[in-house]
Amino acid sequence: MRAEIITIGDELLIGQVVDTNSAWMAERLNEQGIELYQITSVHDDRTHIVNALNEAFSRADLVLTTGGLGPTKDDITKHVLCDYFDSHLIENACVRAHIKALYHDRPDVLNRLTETQWLVPECADILENRVGSAPIMVFHQDDKLLVSMPGVPYEMKIAMTEQVLPYIELKIQNSKLKIIHKTLQVSGIAESSLAIRLEDFEESMPEGLHLAYLPKDGVIRLRLSSYGELSEAEMNAWFERLKGLVNDVLIADIDEPLEVIVGSILAERGQTIATAESCTGGKLAALLNKHSGSSAFYKGSVIAYSNEVKKQVLKVNRESLDQYGAVSEQVVTQMACGVRKILHTDFALATSGVAGPTGGTPDKPVGTVWIAVATPDKVYAECFHLGKLREQVTDRACQKALIGLLRELKE
Repeated sequence: MRAEIITIGDELLIGQVVDTNSAWMAERLNEQGIELYQITSVHDDRTHIVNALNEAFSRADLVLTTGGLGPTKDDITKHVLCDYFDSHLIENACVRAHIKALYHDRPDVLNRLTETQWLVPECADILENRVGSAPIMVFHQDDKLLVSMPGVPYEMKIAMTEQVLPYIELKIQNSKLKIIHKTLQVSGIAESSLAIRLEDFEESMPEGLHLAYLPKDGVIRLRLSSYGELSEAEMNAWFERLKGLVNDVLIADIDEPLEVIVGSILAERGQTIATAESCTGGKLAALLNKHSGSSAFYKGSVIAYSNEVKKQVLKVNRESLDQYGAVSEQVVTQMACGVRKILHTDFALATSGVAGPTGGTPDKPVGTVWIAVATPDKVYAECFHLGKLREQVTDRACQKALIGLLRELKE
Protein backbone atom coordinates (compact mmCIF):
# COMPACT_ATOMS: atom_id res chain seq x y z
CA MET A 1 0.00 0.00 0.00
CA ARG A 2 1.20 3.49 -0.89
CA ALA A 3 0.23 6.55 1.18
CA GLU A 4 0.46 10.31 0.94
CA ILE A 5 0.11 13.00 3.59
CA ILE A 6 -1.49 16.40 2.98
CA THR A 7 -1.09 19.00 5.72
CA ILE A 8 -3.52 21.90 5.46
CA GLY A 9 -3.05 25.40 6.87
CA ASP A 10 -1.72 28.82 5.89
CA GLU A 11 0.37 28.82 9.09
CA LEU A 12 2.52 25.99 7.72
CA LEU A 13 3.37 27.88 4.56
CA ILE A 14 4.35 31.18 6.18
CA GLY A 15 6.66 29.55 8.71
CA GLN A 16 4.46 30.38 11.70
CA VAL A 17 4.07 26.70 12.59
CA VAL A 18 6.58 23.94 11.88
CA ASP A 19 5.06 20.76 10.46
CA THR A 20 6.11 18.11 12.98
CA ASN A 21 3.01 16.02 12.26
CA SER A 22 4.28 14.62 8.96
CA ALA A 23 7.53 13.24 10.36
CA TRP A 24 5.71 11.51 13.21
CA MET A 25 3.04 10.10 10.89
CA ALA A 26 5.68 8.90 8.42
CA GLU A 27 7.38 6.87 11.15
CA ARG A 28 4.10 5.25 12.20
CA LEU A 29 3.17 4.39 8.61
CA ASN A 30 6.59 2.88 8.05
CA GLU A 31 6.18 0.72 11.14
CA GLN A 32 2.92 -0.55 9.69
CA GLY A 33 4.54 -1.51 6.39
CA ILE A 34 2.89 1.33 4.47
CA GLU A 35 5.10 3.09 1.95
CA LEU A 36 4.88 6.90 2.13
CA TYR A 37 5.23 8.39 -1.34
CA GLN A 38 4.84 12.14 -0.82
CA ILE A 39 4.10 14.84 1.76
CA THR A 40 2.34 18.01 0.59
CA SER A 41 1.44 21.21 2.45
CA VAL A 42 -1.34 23.42 1.12
CA HIS A 43 -3.11 26.68 1.97
CA ASP A 44 -6.57 26.91 3.47
CA ASP A 45 -7.82 27.31 -0.07
CA ARG A 46 -10.51 25.19 -1.75
CA THR A 47 -8.81 24.94 -5.14
CA HIS A 48 -5.42 24.19 -3.61
CA ILE A 49 -6.87 21.42 -1.43
CA VAL A 50 -8.85 19.84 -4.28
CA ASN A 51 -5.83 19.84 -6.60
CA ALA A 52 -3.72 18.20 -3.88
CA LEU A 53 -6.38 15.55 -3.33
CA ASN A 54 -6.63 14.75 -7.05
CA GLU A 55 -2.86 14.40 -7.35
CA ALA A 56 -2.58 12.28 -4.20
CA PHE A 57 -5.33 9.89 -5.29
CA SER A 58 -3.65 9.49 -8.68
CA ARG A 59 -0.61 7.99 -6.91
CA ALA A 60 -1.69 6.62 -3.53
CA ASP A 61 -4.11 4.13 -2.01
CA LEU A 62 -4.29 5.97 1.32
CA VAL A 63 -4.39 9.74 1.83
CA LEU A 64 -4.03 11.24 5.30
CA THR A 65 -4.89 14.90 5.87
CA THR A 66 -4.37 17.06 8.94
CA GLY A 67 -5.65 20.52 9.75
CA GLY A 68 -8.48 22.84 8.87
CA LEU A 69 -11.13 21.16 11.02
CA GLY A 70 -11.79 23.93 13.54
CA PRO A 71 -15.08 25.83 13.88
CA THR A 72 -13.88 29.15 12.43
CA LYS A 73 -14.33 30.44 8.89
CA ASP A 74 -10.72 29.82 7.88
CA ASP A 75 -11.10 26.09 8.65
CA ILE A 76 -12.63 24.79 5.42
CA THR A 77 -11.33 21.21 5.17
CA LYS A 78 -14.57 19.50 6.24
CA HIS A 79 -16.62 21.52 3.75
CA VAL A 80 -14.16 20.87 0.91
CA LEU A 81 -14.14 17.14 1.62
CA CYS A 82 -17.92 17.06 1.83
CA ASP A 83 -18.18 18.57 -1.64
CA TYR A 84 -15.29 16.50 -2.99
CA PHE A 85 -17.08 13.27 -2.11
CA ASP A 86 -20.44 14.65 -3.30
CA SER A 87 -22.04 14.52 0.12
CA HIS A 88 -23.80 16.88 2.53
CA LEU A 89 -23.48 17.68 6.22
CA ILE A 90 -25.66 15.99 8.80
CA GLU A 91 -25.74 16.08 12.58
CA ASN A 92 -23.94 13.18 14.28
CA ALA A 93 -25.48 12.33 17.64
CA CYS A 94 -22.33 10.60 18.94
CA VAL A 95 -20.11 13.56 18.11
CA ARG A 96 -22.63 15.93 19.68
CA ALA A 97 -22.72 13.93 22.91
CA HIS A 98 -18.93 13.76 22.99
CA ILE A 99 -18.51 17.53 22.53
CA LYS A 100 -21.08 18.35 25.21
CA ALA A 101 -19.32 16.01 27.63
CA LEU A 102 -15.89 17.37 26.65
CA TYR A 103 -16.90 20.94 27.48
CA HIS A 104 -19.27 20.16 30.34
CA ASP A 105 -17.23 22.29 32.73
CA ARG A 106 -16.70 25.07 30.15
CA PRO A 107 -20.16 26.20 29.05
CA ASP A 108 -18.68 29.31 27.44
CA VAL A 109 -17.08 27.07 24.79
CA LEU A 110 -20.45 25.59 23.79
CA ASN A 111 -21.67 28.23 21.34
CA ARG A 112 -23.05 28.37 17.80
CA LEU A 113 -19.60 27.87 16.26
CA THR A 114 -18.76 24.87 18.42
CA GLU A 115 -22.08 23.34 17.45
CA THR A 116 -20.93 23.15 13.83
CA GLN A 117 -18.35 20.56 14.91
CA TRP A 118 -21.00 17.84 15.20
CA LEU A 119 -22.04 18.38 11.60
CA VAL A 120 -20.23 15.79 9.47
CA PRO A 121 -20.39 14.55 5.84
CA GLU A 122 -23.06 11.87 5.57
CA CYS A 123 -20.81 9.61 3.48
CA ALA A 124 -17.96 9.54 6.01
CA ASP A 125 -17.19 6.94 8.65
CA ILE A 126 -16.65 8.83 11.92
CA LEU A 127 -13.96 7.80 14.41
CA GLU A 128 -13.77 9.18 17.93
CA ASN A 129 -11.41 12.05 18.77
CA ARG A 130 -11.50 11.64 22.54
CA VAL A 131 -9.34 14.70 23.32
CA GLY A 132 -10.78 17.22 20.88
CA SER A 133 -13.96 18.43 19.24
CA ALA A 134 -13.06 17.81 15.59
CA PRO A 135 -14.18 14.31 14.57
CA ILE A 136 -11.91 12.00 12.61
CA MET A 137 -13.48 11.39 9.20
CA VAL A 138 -12.83 8.45 6.87
CA PHE A 139 -13.90 8.59 3.21
CA HIS A 140 -13.95 5.73 0.70
CA GLN A 141 -13.25 6.19 -3.00
CA ASP A 142 -13.30 2.93 -4.93
CA ASP A 143 -10.61 0.86 -3.17
CA LYS A 144 -8.89 3.91 -1.69
CA LEU A 145 -9.18 5.68 1.65
CA LEU A 146 -8.89 9.25 2.86
CA VAL A 147 -8.58 9.96 6.58
CA SER A 148 -9.01 13.53 7.83
CA MET A 149 -7.55 14.34 11.26
CA PRO A 150 -7.04 17.43 13.43
CA GLY A 151 -3.80 19.36 12.98
CA VAL A 152 -3.09 19.85 16.69
CA PRO A 153 -0.15 17.48 17.24
CA TYR A 154 -1.28 15.81 20.45
CA GLU A 155 -4.80 15.30 19.05
CA MET A 156 -3.41 13.86 15.82
CA LYS A 157 -1.08 11.46 17.64
CA ILE A 158 -3.85 10.10 19.84
CA ALA A 159 -6.16 9.84 16.84
CA MET A 160 -3.56 7.95 14.81
CA THR A 161 -2.61 5.61 17.65
CA GLU A 162 -6.04 4.80 19.03
CA GLN A 163 -8.29 5.03 15.98
CA VAL A 164 -6.71 5.50 12.57
CA LEU A 165 -3.96 2.88 12.56
CA PRO A 166 -6.20 0.10 13.93
CA TYR A 167 -8.86 1.06 11.35
CA ILE A 168 -6.34 0.97 8.51
CA GLU A 169 -4.90 -2.32 9.79
CA LEU A 170 -8.27 -3.98 9.31
CA LYS A 171 -8.56 -2.66 5.77
CA ILE A 172 -5.10 -3.50 4.42
CA GLN A 173 -4.03 -6.77 6.01
CA ASN A 174 -3.30 -8.31 2.62
CA SER A 175 -1.55 -5.31 1.07
CA LYS A 176 1.09 -4.41 3.63
CA LEU A 177 4.70 -4.19 2.54
CA LYS A 178 7.37 -5.69 4.78
CA ILE A 179 9.75 -2.78 5.38
CA ILE A 180 12.96 -3.31 7.35
CA HIS A 181 15.33 -0.51 8.31
CA LYS A 182 18.69 -0.99 10.02
CA THR A 183 21.01 1.91 10.80
CA LEU A 184 24.70 2.37 11.55
CA GLN A 185 26.15 5.64 12.84
CA VAL A 186 29.70 6.57 11.88
CA SER A 187 31.96 9.56 12.50
CA GLY A 188 35.45 10.68 11.54
CA ILE A 189 35.10 10.17 7.80
CA ALA A 190 33.85 12.46 5.03
CA GLU A 191 30.59 11.45 3.35
CA SER A 192 32.27 11.34 -0.06
CA SER A 193 35.10 9.15 1.25
CA LEU A 194 32.56 6.85 2.86
CA ALA A 195 30.66 6.56 -0.42
CA ILE A 196 33.86 5.61 -2.26
CA ARG A 197 34.60 2.98 0.37
CA LEU A 198 31.13 1.48 -0.03
CA GLU A 199 30.95 1.56 -3.84
CA ASP A 200 31.45 -2.19 -4.27
CA PHE A 201 28.95 -2.93 -1.50
CA GLU A 202 26.29 -0.77 -3.15
CA GLU A 203 26.96 -2.29 -6.57
CA SER A 204 26.41 -5.76 -5.17
CA MET A 205 23.14 -5.01 -3.35
CA PRO A 206 20.11 -6.92 -4.66
CA GLU A 207 16.94 -5.27 -5.92
CA GLY A 208 14.77 -4.04 -3.06
CA LEU A 209 17.75 -3.12 -0.87
CA HIS A 210 18.66 0.55 -0.53
CA LEU A 211 21.45 2.41 1.27
CA ALA A 212 20.96 6.04 2.35
CA TYR A 213 23.58 8.47 3.67
CA LEU A 214 22.18 10.85 6.31
CA PRO A 215 24.84 13.29 7.59
CA LYS A 216 24.21 15.70 10.46
CA ASP A 217 26.52 17.48 12.90
CA GLY A 218 29.54 15.28 12.24
CA VAL A 219 27.63 11.99 12.36
CA ILE A 220 26.65 10.02 9.25
CA ARG A 221 23.75 7.62 9.61
CA LEU A 222 23.89 4.77 7.15
CA ARG A 223 20.36 3.48 6.76
CA LEU A 224 19.99 0.12 5.05
CA SER A 225 16.41 -0.49 3.92
CA SER A 226 14.62 -3.51 2.52
CA TYR A 227 11.24 -3.07 0.87
CA GLY A 228 9.55 -6.45 0.85
CA GLU A 229 12.25 -8.40 -0.99
CA LEU A 230 14.50 -9.85 1.73
CA SER A 231 13.90 -12.06 4.74
CA GLU A 232 14.99 -10.95 8.19
CA ALA A 233 17.98 -13.31 8.05
CA GLU A 234 19.08 -12.02 4.65
CA MET A 235 18.75 -8.43 5.83
CA ASN A 236 20.83 -9.17 8.93
CA ALA A 237 23.56 -10.69 6.77
CA TRP A 238 23.76 -7.59 4.57
CA PHE A 239 23.76 -5.37 7.64
CA GLU A 240 26.65 -7.28 9.22
CA ARG A 241 28.58 -7.05 5.97
CA LEU A 242 28.08 -3.28 5.91
CA LYS A 243 29.08 -3.04 9.55
CA GLY A 244 32.35 -4.82 8.85
CA LEU A 245 33.23 -2.27 6.16
CA VAL A 246 32.91 0.70 8.53
CA ASN A 247 34.00 -0.82 11.81
CA ASP A 248 36.93 1.59 12.21
CA VAL A 249 34.62 4.63 12.18
CA LEU A 250 31.55 3.02 13.75
CA ILE A 251 30.05 4.68 16.83
CA ALA A 252 26.65 2.94 17.06
CA ASP A 253 24.69 0.18 15.36
CA ILE A 254 21.25 1.38 16.37
CA ASP A 255 19.21 4.36 15.20
CA GLU A 256 18.97 6.25 18.47
CA PRO A 257 20.24 9.73 19.41
CA LEU A 258 23.75 9.55 20.82
CA GLU A 259 22.62 10.94 24.17
CA VAL A 260 20.13 8.08 24.48
CA ILE A 261 22.80 5.49 23.71
CA VAL A 262 25.22 7.09 26.18
CA GLY A 263 22.53 7.31 28.84
CA SER A 264 21.51 3.67 28.40
CA ILE A 265 25.08 2.47 28.83
CA LEU A 266 25.70 4.63 31.90
CA ALA A 267 22.39 3.67 33.54
CA GLU A 268 22.99 -0.03 32.91
CA ARG A 269 26.43 0.22 34.53
CA GLY A 270 25.25 2.40 37.42
CA GLN A 271 27.62 5.20 36.38
CA THR A 272 27.09 8.94 36.30
CA ILE A 273 28.09 11.99 34.27
CA ALA A 274 28.29 15.77 34.61
CA THR A 275 29.11 18.55 32.14
CA ALA A 276 31.06 21.79 32.25
CA GLU A 277 30.12 24.04 29.35
CA SER A 278 31.37 27.31 28.01
CA CYS A 279 30.65 27.77 24.29
CA THR A 280 27.77 25.28 24.23
CA GLY A 281 25.97 27.20 26.97
CA GLY A 282 23.98 24.28 28.38
CA LYS A 283 23.10 22.52 25.11
CA LEU A 284 24.99 19.41 26.12
CA ALA A 285 23.22 19.30 29.48
CA ALA A 286 19.87 19.74 27.72
CA LEU A 287 20.58 16.74 25.51
CA LEU A 288 21.61 14.53 28.41
CA ASN A 289 18.50 15.28 30.47
CA LYS A 290 16.10 15.46 27.52
CA HIS A 291 14.81 11.91 27.78
CA SER A 292 12.93 10.15 30.54
CA GLY A 293 15.16 8.25 32.96
CA SER A 294 18.10 10.66 32.75
CA SER A 295 18.15 11.08 36.54
CA ALA A 296 19.67 7.60 36.71
CA PHE A 297 22.95 8.80 35.19
CA TYR A 298 23.00 12.60 34.79
CA LYS A 299 23.90 14.65 37.86
CA GLY A 300 24.16 18.22 36.59
CA SER A 301 26.16 20.89 34.84
CA VAL A 302 28.19 24.01 35.42
CA ILE A 303 27.74 26.56 32.65
CA ALA A 304 31.05 28.37 33.02
CA TYR A 305 30.70 30.97 30.29
CA SER A 306 32.88 33.56 31.97
CA ASN A 307 36.45 33.10 33.14
CA GLU A 308 35.38 34.08 36.65
CA VAL A 309 33.06 31.08 36.86
CA LYS A 310 35.77 28.85 35.45
CA LYS A 311 38.12 30.00 38.20
CA GLN A 312 35.76 30.31 41.15
CA VAL A 313 33.51 27.30 40.59
CA LEU A 314 35.54 24.84 38.54
CA LYS A 315 38.90 25.84 40.06
CA VAL A 316 40.63 26.43 36.73
CA ASN A 317 44.10 27.91 37.31
CA ARG A 318 44.37 31.63 36.67
CA GLU A 319 47.81 30.97 35.18
CA SER A 320 46.34 28.60 32.59
CA LEU A 321 43.73 31.15 31.56
CA ASP A 322 46.32 33.92 31.32
CA GLN A 323 48.89 31.87 29.41
CA TYR A 324 46.75 29.71 27.14
CA GLY A 325 43.34 31.40 27.10
CA ALA A 326 39.92 29.96 27.81
CA VAL A 327 39.86 28.06 24.52
CA SER A 328 42.70 25.67 25.21
CA GLU A 329 43.54 22.11 26.13
CA GLN A 330 44.79 23.15 29.55
CA VAL A 331 41.62 24.98 30.51
CA VAL A 332 39.08 22.52 29.13
CA THR A 333 40.72 19.55 30.86
CA GLN A 334 40.63 21.42 34.16
CA MET A 335 36.96 22.22 33.57
CA ALA A 336 36.16 18.54 33.08
CA CYS A 337 38.13 17.48 36.15
CA GLY A 338 36.59 20.29 38.18
CA VAL A 339 32.97 19.43 37.47
CA ARG A 340 33.63 15.72 37.93
CA LYS A 341 35.09 16.43 41.37
CA ILE A 342 32.36 18.88 42.41
CA LEU A 343 29.47 16.64 41.41
CA HIS A 344 31.14 13.33 42.28
CA THR A 345 30.54 11.60 38.96
CA ASP A 346 32.29 8.82 37.08
CA PHE A 347 32.57 10.81 33.86
CA ALA A 348 32.54 14.44 32.79
CA LEU A 349 32.48 16.35 29.52
CA ALA A 350 33.68 19.92 29.02
CA THR A 351 33.50 22.35 26.11
CA SER A 352 35.23 25.65 25.45
CA GLY A 353 35.40 27.35 22.10
CA VAL A 354 34.72 30.30 19.80
CA ALA A 355 31.14 29.85 18.60
CA GLY A 356 31.10 33.13 16.66
CA PRO A 357 30.22 35.00 14.67
CA THR A 358 32.65 37.31 16.49
CA GLY A 359 35.54 36.61 18.82
CA GLY A 360 37.83 34.69 16.50
CA THR A 361 41.57 35.32 16.20
CA PRO A 362 44.18 34.09 13.69
CA ASP A 363 45.26 31.40 16.16
CA LYS A 364 41.73 30.53 17.25
CA PRO A 365 39.28 31.31 14.43
CA VAL A 366 35.53 31.05 14.79
CA GLY A 367 34.57 27.40 15.04
CA THR A 368 37.55 26.38 17.16
CA VAL A 369 36.34 24.17 20.03
CA TRP A 370 38.25 22.20 22.64
CA ILE A 371 36.39 19.24 24.12
CA ALA A 372 37.54 17.25 27.14
CA VAL A 373 36.48 13.85 28.40
CA ALA A 374 37.24 12.92 32.01
CA THR A 375 36.96 9.27 33.07
CA PRO A 376 37.72 7.50 36.35
CA ASP A 377 41.25 6.84 35.02
CA LYS A 378 42.22 9.77 32.80
CA VAL A 379 41.35 13.06 31.18
CA TYR A 380 42.14 14.13 27.65
CA ALA A 381 41.10 16.86 25.24
CA GLU A 382 40.84 17.30 21.49
CA CYS A 383 40.58 20.40 19.32
CA PHE A 384 37.99 20.62 16.53
CA HIS A 385 37.16 23.16 13.85
CA LEU A 386 33.40 22.98 13.47
CA GLY A 387 32.36 25.64 10.96
CA LYS A 388 31.47 29.31 11.00
CA LEU A 389 27.80 29.45 12.03
CA ARG A 390 27.11 29.72 15.75
CA GLU A 391 24.32 27.16 16.00
CA GLN A 392 26.21 24.78 13.74
CA VAL A 393 29.32 25.06 15.90
CA THR A 394 27.52 24.43 19.19
CA ASP A 395 25.41 21.54 17.82
CA ARG A 396 28.48 19.87 16.36
CA ALA A 397 30.43 20.41 19.58
CA CYS A 398 27.75 18.56 21.55
CA GLN A 399 27.85 15.64 19.13
CA LYS A 400 31.66 15.50 19.23
CA ALA A 401 31.56 15.43 23.04
CA LEU A 402 29.04 12.57 23.05
CA ILE A 403 31.07 10.66 20.44
CA GLY A 404 34.20 11.01 22.58
CA LEU A 405 32.37 9.71 25.64
CA LEU A 406 30.73 6.89 23.70
CA ARG A 407 34.08 5.67 22.45
CA GLU A 408 35.41 5.68 26.02
CA LEU A 409 32.41 3.71 27.22
CA LYS A 410 32.90 1.08 24.53
CA GLU A 411 36.59 0.50 25.22
